Amino acid sequence: MERFLMGEYDIIVVGAGHAGCEAGLAAARMGKKTLMLSINLEAVAMMPCNPSIGGTGKGHLVREIDALGGEMGINIDKTFIQSRMLNTAKGPAVHSLRAQADKTRYHLEMKKTIEREPLLEMKQGEAIDLIIEDGKACGVVLRTGAVYRCQAVILATGTFLAGKIFIGDSVFDSGPNGLAPSMELAERLRDYGLPMRRFKTGTPARALASSLDYDKMIPQDGDEEIVPFSFMNDDLQKDQIKCWLTYTNERTHEIIRENFHRSALFGGKIEGVGPRYCPSIEDKVNRFADRKRHQLFIEPEGLDTEEMYIQGMSSSLPEDVQQAFYETIEGLENLKIVRPAYAIEYDCIDPLNLKATLENRTIENLYCSGQFNGSSGYEEAAAQGLMAGINAVLKLDGREPFILDRSQAYIGVLLDDLVTKGTNEPYRIMTSRAEYRLMLRQDNADLRLTQFGYDVGLVKEDRYKRFLEKKEAVEKETDRLRRTIVSPGTANPLLENLGTAPIKSAQSLYELLRRPEVTYDNIAAIDSERPALSRHQKTSMEVEIKYGGYIQKQLAQIEKFKRLEEKKLSSSIDYSEIDGLRIEAQQKLNALKPVSVGQASRISGVSPADINVLLIHLEKKRRTR
Repeated sequence: MERFLMGEYDIIVVGAGHAGCEAGLAAARMGKKTLMLSINLEAVAMMPCNPSIGGTGKGHLVREIDALGGEMGINIDKTFIQSRMLNTAKGPAVHSLRAQADKTRYHLEMKKTIEREPLLEMKQGEAIDLIIEDGKACGVVLRTGAVYRCQAVILATGTFLAGKIFIGDSVFDSGPNGLAPSMELAERLRDYGLPMRRFKTGTPARALASSLDYDKMIPQDGDEEIVPFSFMNDDLQKDQIKCWLTYTNERTHEIIRENFHRSALFGGKIEGVGPRYCPSIEDKVNRFADRKRHQLFIEPEGLDTEEMYIQGMSSSLPEDVQQAFYETIEGLENLKIVRPAYAIEYDCIDPLNLKATLENRTIENLYCSGQFNGSSGYEEAAAQGLMAGINAVLKLDGREPFILDRSQAYIGVLLDDLVTKGTNEPYRIMTSRAEYRLMLRQDNADLRLTQFGYDVGLVKEDRYKRFLEKKEAVEKETDRLRRTIVSPGTANPLLENLGTAPIKSAQSLYELLRRPEVTYDNIAAIDSERPALSRHQKTSMEVEIKYGGYIQKQLAQIEKFKRLEEKKLSSSIDYSEIDGLRIEAQQKLNALKPVSVGQASRISGVSPADINVLLIHLEKKRRTR
């Protein structure tokens, strides 16, 4: 096939899903002429599975993306149709925002944002090969023969790479949502020696809204007080739609068991490893045989469609079995399926082949992001796309890389888990993965990260100004509350009304606010000098005050963690020459080349004894110098 040069760019992003969008926007907004390629422009920010953004742990990622100058939080604030704060019965560390999206509007708004970005171009075309020269990625070849050259490539292929769909006995090559797969690029990446693997995910059926009986289901309303994802929004007012809750039953499970042999999952057709935390319904019924029911959420896919998403019911069973087991569920007896459930298998890279910057270890200036790195979920993908975009720009500019550690962000946890520990299944972020989650709350993501975003050149002046105003307002108001003293006569009527013990002597408003029963809005009744604070300012300040003691303990833990992270390791170290290191540790350390002793300590196969040997070696080297 004839090849011909069609253009030159600084950075080319292959893929326009959630990772590709954030990577392309970040690169362009940081001043690089950027090209984004997509097999089909209908796939831009597509939601082939759940039409929602956020959720437990994932909501933290969206807030962090937003704090760094990314687009996901802004886009979902424009296009949500229901918003809920999850885990409010627990502490603030695990509060997580989740919003149901109008999936078509989400796609269109993101596409419009990309189209309007001055340095970002978007083209429909299938990348079938990379141009590699002297071990560096410097271009992309399209199926048409068009060649685009660049200084860095970011792969964000999602589930399109060698995609294969499974619905019962029916198996065919396809990307998500019936779009074309990327077969040739998958072969070429293997030819380049990249360590590829096969993962699997799935999605439930979509049903016609008018075929459901809502009287038999439990309505799920959005929150009365809508909390925005983006720190650029203080208040959002919108009429919200309802979602619905129903349950499977023993008859549902019986039909599924009777047809295990017809499932692509159990029939041996699927080779890929699926996500443990989002199993198919046949997997749930098999693994949790004692469970008499599983909950299902019925969620609208948008305001201008009748399609309803049946969350919790992904499957690779044939269509007739799907129809049969859905009809056993209350509210779904007359259900009409408009899109059947399916499983999809795809190629991805072993993330242990990546540096902490998400640059490939094998091919220089090739960055990898999203589900291509073995993760699962829109939010995880977007976070990686953002970091890949930032680091590609920094490298081209000859600047220091931007790496967040585990004490700074959920993004740091996500990337460190992938590139240090690796994953044998589609990786999903969870609050339990973060050791310092009390510090990594969603309410303070801007206070933690916006300065970083500004320093690398992604956060613009309007966002930076809001960040500085919030930081100053929180500090000033915290100090004022410490200095404002109230007498028992003033405070006790309020405290008694709130069901908490009265005070015997004068106390500061700061001390009163530390009580679990007392909120910042409560003390307005006895505080005539309080300033007007935004929602974001009030939330961050109140949490910092209420959990101050626990936060101090976590800060002490972080100090210990930082000491190991600050002990840097040169990439030129030959660990096989260090006496006392076990052979397994030598092999793992030489393969992964950790950037710090802290990262080395988290590598599977490297023991605490190995770390002690490494520390002794570093100290000897220091004394020799």
